[in-house]
Amino acid sequence: RSGVMGAVCKGPGVVTRDEIAMAESMFMRLNLSGEQRERAKAAFGRGKARDFDLEGEVRAFAAGSRGQRPLHMMLLQIQVAAVMGDGKVHPAEHQMIVRVARLLGLTEADVAQLEALLRTGGGARGPSPQHTLENAYAALGLTPAASDADIKKTYRRLMSQHHPDKLVA
Repeated sequence: RSGVMGAVCKGPGVVTRDEIAMAESMFMRLNLSGEQRERAKAAFGRGKARDFDLEGEVRAFAAGSRGQRPLHMMLLQIQVAAVMGDGKVHPAEHQMIVRVARLLGLTEADVAQLEALLRTGGGARGPSPQHTLENAYAALGLTPAASDADIKKTYRRLMSQHHPDKLVA
């Protein structure tokens, strides 16, 4: 669904070179063949067009994935990673990602978790220890006031939901 990525990256009006590089990197990490990469690049380009049917594309994916939340989360994570290619999420990009999430039956909280999760990796210098800790709590969907028991319970629940064996099934 590279068209979705193109549309989301186009959210603020301009797709940056870093976002294009991130998209190409994702195509490589997904082990797409040369032909598949070319089709993905073409779809990305179509997604940047004004008349791209974002809603139709996302609804088609949702129908094809038959409500499988892990696949929906994976699509959403790819979109978040793409827009973070330039180191930040522009408000228009965030709104596009929230729109995609809602079309998939996900929430703004799911988007916030993914954004926080990807921010914990930091940039060249890396985030401050305090910022990393805040992002870690946000990635779990918790606040720093959460108890150790709540953190452990939430971590285990998320690990269970996203376990590779469940994704394969």
